[in-house]
Amino acid sequence: MTGLVPLAAGPSPLWYATRAGGTVALVLLTATVALGIAVGGRYTPRRLARFEVSALHRNLSVLTLAFLALHIVTAILDTFVHLGWLVTVVPFTASYRPLWLGLGTVAFDLLLAVAATSAVRLRMGQRRWKAVHWLAYASWPIALFHAAGTGTDTRLTLQLALYAGCLALLVAAVWWRLNRAGPGRVAVRLCAGATAAVVPVVLTAFLSSGPLQPGWAHRAGGAAPAAKVAVHPAPTPTDDDEGGSE
Repeated sequence: MTGLVPLAAGPSPLWYATRAGGTVALVLLTATVALGIAVGGRYTPRRLARFEVSALHRNLSVLTLAFLALHIVTAILDTFVHLGWLVTVVPFTASYRPLWLGLGTVAFDLLLAVAATSAVRLRMGQRRWKAVHWLAYASWPIALFHAAGTGTDTRLTLQLALYAGCLALLVAAVWWRLNRAGPGRVAVRLCAGATAAVVPVVLTAFLSSGPLQPGWAHRAGGAAPAAKVAVHPAPTPTDDDEGGSE
């Protein structure tokens, strides 16, 4: 007599939309931060007017928030992992992969702070606004580690190449800015250079010891979500079936 066992249903369109939205948001955030770093300070592009660069930077920021909103809303609506709306603004409160989802929440909160203060930039003053605006730079590495730690596609060669490309672009932007910078602010320049050198090393070590190793889905934290089931004939048991998708 053939037994019956539950098999997990395939991912829903929301599952794909969440990952697509997050990936595009990371690429757009990378472009936004890289542009802000490269053309900031005393450097003025020769072929573009200053207002054109500012407009491009602002439009990229808006697009980043739009795809980030898509990423968040589809993740909440998808029933594969039951997440409440609270986790979108309060970090580390999710029961599923709390650390890595929490990093995404921190990055989102930082970007919200930048967007909110940009809307009242003239009222709060240039110095205060610029101090808050630096949070956008901090949000990028946090978002990158969130994607690498939480993303279910991290092992894919194409996804790893995308992370490497984003990282290379940011490091190049930082060194370009340091090369073009004038004298002064030695401490800031040393900190920026050290960060640009350390982040690739830390990310590589993290990927090698974490997401690229077997069993990361369980070690990342949180119980596997209950999957939708379908009834099929029972297959022959295997010894090394790790089970479950991330």
